[in-house]
Amino acid sequence: RGSGLPRPAPRCGALDACAEAGVGVVERAAQCRHIELALDLPEGPVVIAHDAQRIGQVVSNLVGNAVKFSSPGGHVRVALQGRRDGAVVEVRDDGVGIDARELPHIFERFYRGSGANEARSSGSGLGLAIVRSIVDMHHGRITVESRVGAGTTFRVILPREQPAA
Repeated sequence: RGSGLPRPAPRCGALDACAEAGVGVVERAAQCRHIELALDLPEGPVVIAHDAQRIGQVVSNLVGNAVKFSSPGGHVRVALQGRRDGAVVEVRDDGVGIDARELPHIFERFYRGSGANEARSSGSGLGLAIVRSIVDMHHGRITVESRVGAGTTFRVILPREQPAA
């Protein structure tokens, strides 16, 4: 399925820089909205094959959404964890949450959810579709857990190495 995105160019490198860059893109918006943004990195670097620019885009998109759907005074936490088989990037917020009926659709192109939240009606509805597409290109997977009024957690699970093309 064509996402319109160029194929990623994975190189072996530290994922930490992508997490820092992705958070950095959204830092100002979080400050303006009085949202506490925290980044938890492991002691040593998490080295896997990845396209740094694309994974940075995944992180900034997920963190941007978390900030957008959090109330002033809210918290957004980004955590990177190395695993034997790869890495996990987790973006957790205590924002408005996503209705269970909408969860199956959030990765569809142009899907913006119900009008229950003003922030949902802004934007193109492409962000999460692009995120999923980039994660798929890295042979990873993305999961989401959410409860209305209690927040949302996205987990991006990336393999250590990319299969040969």
